[in-house]
Amino acid sequence: MSSLELRAQIASARRIVVKLGTSSLVDATGAVSQQKIDRIVDAIEARIRRGTDVVVVSSGAIAAGMGPLGLKVRPQDLATKQAAAAVGQIHLAQSWGQSFARYGRTIGQVLLTQSGAGVRERARNAQRTIHRLRQIGAVPIVNENDTVATSEMRFGDNDRLSAIVGTLISADALVLLSDVEGLYDRNPAEPGAQLIDEVRSGNDLEGVQAGDGGVFGTGGMAAKVSAARLATRGGVPVLLTATELIEQALDTADVGTVFHTRPERRLNAWKFWALYAADAEGVLRLDAGAVKAVTRGGTSLLAVGITGIEGDFHAGDIVEILGPESEVVGRGEVAYDAHELASMLGKHTAELAEHQRRPVVHADYLSNYASRL
Repeated sequence: MSSLELRAQIASARRIVVKLGTSSLVDATGAVSQQKIDRIVDAIEARIRRGTDVVVVSSGAIAAGMGPLGLKVRPQDLATKQAAAAVGQIHLAQSWGQSFARYGRTIGQVLLTQSGAGVRERARNAQRTIHRLRQIGAVPIVNENDTVATSEMRFGDNDRLSAIVGTLISADALVLLSDVEGLYDRNPAEPGAQLIDEVRSGNDLEGVQAGDGGVFGTGGMAAKVSAARLATRGGVPVLLTATELIEQALDTADVGTVFHTRPERRLNAWKFWALYAADAEGVLRLDAGAVKAVTRGGTSLLAVGITGIEGDFHAGDIVEILGPESEVVGRGEVAYDAHELASMLGKHTAELAEHQRRPVVHADYLSNYASRL
């Protein structure tokens, strides 16, 4: 598929996720700009009227809380960040609600945490909530719940969150909006910087220099590229461009940089969740032969190749799979409790009791990192 064909596909997509960075929503002081939000909503409304379902992933809660709390600099300690988010989430939701109300639309706020998305049933609940909001005509506004998320259990930035949401709801496209026109091969302020029209694989990113976030945000261009590649792993194509170009982005999609999916490397919904969202409850350590077998793909993990286990996991939990040098191999859904598996390690199938002859991790429920983009 050519770049033009992919852009046409994004322009006609029936279900899209639109992610807005903090800088797109606030003024120079960090206060929520109703004028900016109104313009964004105008463009989203135009797309909705063309028959597209739109889910918004909105950053900005912490920045929106800074002004009311009298904070001049983005807080660094967790408690102040959470306090700012608690204040800012209210202001941000009110701004989105007020803007969509101009068109007679209701919004629904969906606050997610990494720990919530990491539990399958909670992830499904979030999926059902977003789906139901869309069914009844409300626009879902998704954000990370910074008031309760810990530094160890965060998505890291809303770019990554938008990629996970896009895959969770089987979106047809993800539109990542920030303050830069697209992906450049270096800082766009430098002479000779070139806009990259499309990214098909990691080879297209060789030599590309991507920076970090700005004054109010956390997700710079590097985070956006990572999120775009993550989304394409789940089969969701991506358009990356500036919020200033939102009208074109949501109309013809003939701006910015597009990221292609690779059907031959697409992960199904379960494997995507297991690799990128799920909480791992334990660890399986493999010998070199088992590593080679499972990274080929299509091979189940048997007890004979496991040299050790860690954690008090249960059948059905997600476990991290490591090689003999502690290298990360992948993840999978384990079929046995830890205490039972401990007695099975290193044994051939014929040596096990009848009820223990199932694979420890079936190939259908095993994802390895070897095939990542």
